Amino acid sequence: MTDAPGKSKQKKKGGITLEIALPDGISCIVEERSIKIKGPKGELSKKLQSRMVHVKSEEGKIILSVARDRRRERALIHTEKGCVGNMIKGVSDGITYKLKVLYSHFPMGLKVQGDTLLIDNFLGEKHPRKAVLVGGAKVDVKGQDVTVSGVDKESVAQTAANIEQTTKIRNLDPRVFQDGIYIIEKDGKPVK
Repeated sequence: MTDAPGKSKQKKKGGITLEIALPDGISCIVEERSIKIKGPKGELSKKLQSRMVHVKSEEGKIILSVARDRRRERALIHTEKGCVGNMIKGVSDGITYKLKVLYSHFPMGLKVQGDTLLIDNFLGEKHPRKAVLVGGAKVDVKGQDVTVSGVDKESVAQTAANIEQTTKIRNLDPRVFQDGIYIIEKDGKPVK
């Protein structure tokens, strides 16, 4: 099979460099492969996953770079850029997920106890179900609204997912038994 006329396969030379601007009040320390970001809401640190991505900090910005401009390297550098962006948003504004408690058969009771959320009387069960709270995520229960907040997007999202999965119904008709706790908003964006 031959290439179309006028198109030739060439290896791209050079690398990619991305700059992430730090907002006012946010400081960054880079040591080898780890990034530590401090802000008004808290402090986060993360070690870069990929050895191909190099990171350094200058005045008011973080610079990510890779040696080659290929598909894999582009994917890696943009993934790391997204992670750093989430860290900056977390320490400056915070991350919030909202969940809704729905029941039609048995009223549920929720209470936070240490690093677990106890869900009483789910589908009339005698023993409470337990959802694990990950990292520094804080859970606030007000009536049928549950708010999970924190500075680390990964721990907040995992905590919300743990709560939702704890009330997953098995071996019953989902058209009839729709009780549970469901994520309705992810960091300001409604879930469809």
